[in-house]
Amino acid sequence: MIEINKYTLANGLRLVHSRDNSTQMVALNLLYDVGAKDEHPDHTGFAHLFEHLMFGGSVNIPDYDTPLQMAGGENNAWTNNDITNYYLTVPRQNVEIGFWLESDRMLGLRFDPRSLEVQREVVMEEFKQRCLNQPYGDVGHLLRPLAYKVHPYQWPTIGKDLSHIANATLDEVESFFYRHYAPNNAVLAVTGNISFEETVQLTEKWFGNIPRRDVPQRNLPQEPIQLEERRLEVERNVPLDTLFMSYHMSARNHPDYYAFDILSDVLSNGASSRLTQRLVKQRQIFSSIDAYIAGTTDPGLFHISGKPASGITLQQAEEAVKEELELLSTETVAEEELEKVKNKFESTQIFGYINYLNVATNMAYHELNGNAEDINSEVARYRAVTSDQLKNVAQKAFVPQNGVVLHYKKK
Repeated sequence: MIEINKYTLANGLRLVHSRDNSTQMVALNLLYDVGAKDEHPDHTGFAHLFEHLMFGGSVNIPDYDTPLQMAGGENNAWTNNDITNYYLTVPRQNVEIGFWLESDRMLGLRFDPRSLEVQREVVMEEFKQRCLNQPYGDVGHLLRPLAYKVHPYQWPTIGKDLSHIANATLDEVESFFYRHYAPNNAVLAVTGNISFEETVQLTEKWFGNIPRRDVPQRNLPQEPIQLEERRLEVERNVPLDTLFMSYHMSARNHPDYYAFDILSDVLSNGASSRLTQRLVKQRQIFSSIDAYIAGTTDPGLFHISGKPASGITLQQAEEAVKEELELLSTETVAEEELEKVKNKFESTQIFGYINYLNVATNMAYHELNGNAEDINSEVARYRAVTSDQLKNVAQKAFVPQNGVVLHYKKK
């Protein structure tokens, strides 16, 4: 059981804390409630651009990395369609440097043309490397608009088109920052060898004077229920044909979310999973195959992707996958198989929470989506999933009219 302390500043910043005396380090995880889904359809990639801009210098600190490195600390960040997450670790005796650095870039970035141009080039190069010059790199740009017609999940975090970042102006970038990077739009999680009292004191000292901002109320269009299977076939200069299939699934806070996650593990988590055993080893239809969930806050996608074995067509591979999904819809998963998956999840959770940084990241995420204390009930929620629930979920989800199929063919 992780002991959690909470405090909210007058400017709306939510603080969650858990002490871990087994380490001499402290982690600060600052989670902003902004992601790619908050972008304008004609100005995408901004949330990801800010992942880079936030390291380009703030109003009082021209260089973010050097002070932290000199203090023995490390940092990184990541962005997805829902959130933007920044984290650092630092020795306990130098912890105030972490609060100083994070608070200053929340206060304001050093918006100048040179900084924007440098980070713009970095992001554009990443777009080219990951999406244009890498085999299968455009899969997200093909699958997402196939599955989503109105919801902003229809574009990847890196952006819909390279021109959106290429044409971004300094005014647009600055406006995006002050709309979303605000104390009243963030959660600060602090873990490691630091008391709650010191954490509150340092948070008030460094973040307390940052003003609240007018964060726009999120009012995203809801994706209509899909009524027909959507298909796409493309040819690219890639080494192997690959099958991509996706089915609409529940939102993160829905009880069925845990059933979908377990179904993905039943299908492909480990050497004894169904797809690996039946379609790779026994029937030799695939050389490799995977199933996983997107894990998005709003209703997301259940993904299956695999490379057919030599001599197997994409159509044959697709039919084999659909046969396995049909079994989940018509037959109840055996208790032994279900228990194996639950045990594996529980052990992964327990070992993961030995790491104080993992605890900080997960506490911040749970607080943003409801309550930090939910971190302690995740295992119980997975344990509560029954075989009947898995069957019911599979019956509703794994039907053609709820899915999209991409045949990605070798030229």
